[in-house]
Amino acid sequence: MPDQDASRRTEATRGGYFVTTRWSVVLATRDEKRSHEALTWLCERYWLPLYAYVRSRGHNPDDAKDLVQGFFERFLSRDLAQEANAERGRFRSFLLGCLNHYLSEEHKRTHRLKRGGGHEFIRLDDPIVEARVEAELTDARQPEAAFDRQWAVALMDYSLERLRLECEADGRNGRFEVLKPCLTEAAGDASQAELAAKLKVTVTAVKLIIHRLRRRYREIVREEVAETVAGTDEVDAELRHLLAALRT
Repeated sequence: MPDQDASRRTEATRGGYFVTTRWSVVLATRDEKRSHEALTWLCERYWLPLYAYVRSRGHNPDDAKDLVQGFFERFLSRDLAQEANAERGRFRSFLLGCLNHYLSEEHKRTHRLKRGGGHEFIRLDDPIVEARVEAELTDARQPEAAFDRQWAVALMDYSLERLRLECEADGRNGRFEVLKPCLTEAAGDASQAELAAKLKVTVTAVKLIIHRLRRRYREIVREEVAETVAGTDEVDAELRHLLAALRT
């Protein structure tokens, strides 16, 4: 019999997410009734990695924003979605391949129309976004490296968001906000004592809570990665690749 608590937690956690695999989301852009929802989901997840890639290829911020908007609009027109095939392997590679194809077509145009079609799926004037991308450019990374790094950052960010939603569904959002820094860095004995005081629990309890949150965070990251590869046998390799991208 299914674990009802787990089912409720999953439902609550996925409340703000497109409940399916990445490949299915791409396929959903072919459906007129679901296309805008699917495209919005893709934009929220992958706009920054694609933008970082385009910027790293030498385009200025305005042109890069224009090109990425146009790329997602092409998805909405379902031209690129027709190429979706989970058997091709990594979703990361598929999306980058589609972008390269689109950029090649745009390069051949002698006159460019304004892109975006009136739809702005995410804020394009966010200084934080631009600062993150500029950091990649000043490091003189190759476009593919900038793309992979921002892809990994986005995956980790959304994994943390899933964990936050789980904690919120269990009535423990305040605990998550206090302990969130411990999920990505070690907490010393002194800081653990401070955290215990904030949460009004023992240091032993804090250590146990951090251990459980870290374990669940790793599980979620693995689940997120599993949805972007063709088979479970590719998950470990993709994880290693993305972790390496974060360290470069």
